[in-house]
Amino acid sequence: MLAEEELADKEAAEAEELPDTEIIEEDTAAPMVEQEEESLRDQFIRLQADFANFRNRTQRERIELYQRANEDLLLELLPVIDHYEMGLQTAMQHEVDSAVLDGFKMVFDQFQNVLKKFNVEPIDAVGTPFDPHKHEALTHLPSCEFEAEICSNQVKRGYMFGDRLLRAAQVVVSSGPAAE
Repeated sequence: MLAEEELADKEAAEAEELPDTEIIEEDTAAPMVEQEEESLRDQFIRLQADFANFRNRTQRERIELYQRANEDLLLELLPVIDHYEMGLQTAMQHEVDSAVLDGFKMVFDQFQNVLKKFNVEPIDAVGTPFDPHKHEALTHLPSCEFEAEICSNQVKRGYMFGDRLLRAAQVVVSSGPAAE
């Protein structure tokens, strides 16, 4: 009987200790759960930020790709417009029939309207100071009409695409009045 009583006392003591140990485990588990929640919350916030950055970057890249495609197409069209403009000027010099000349002018105006629609503006260089960011100097020639470093003649028109240079204007730069 003594052995049975001792065994019962041990079981009772263990039963009393179990709830105490469980409470202690819950107290230590609570901070661990809070740390894990905080870690998961941080991961979630970082993932949200990464996704927002990814979305913004892909949108920016899409816009740049669109602009690059427009630039490439416009660069292919500019020589056609240049030649059309030269043909129009030649037609005016040779006094072509006015109906034909008006037709050429209407088509040229349509070209210009398409360029404006895509935010392409021509660079008018004659009479402006030479700017290496907008002009390509073909030569320096003396000029009585223009001071030194002023564009005296435009060989090929330049164009801006928004705030970016699409094509530099090819110009003749004045070297000032000719020395006598």
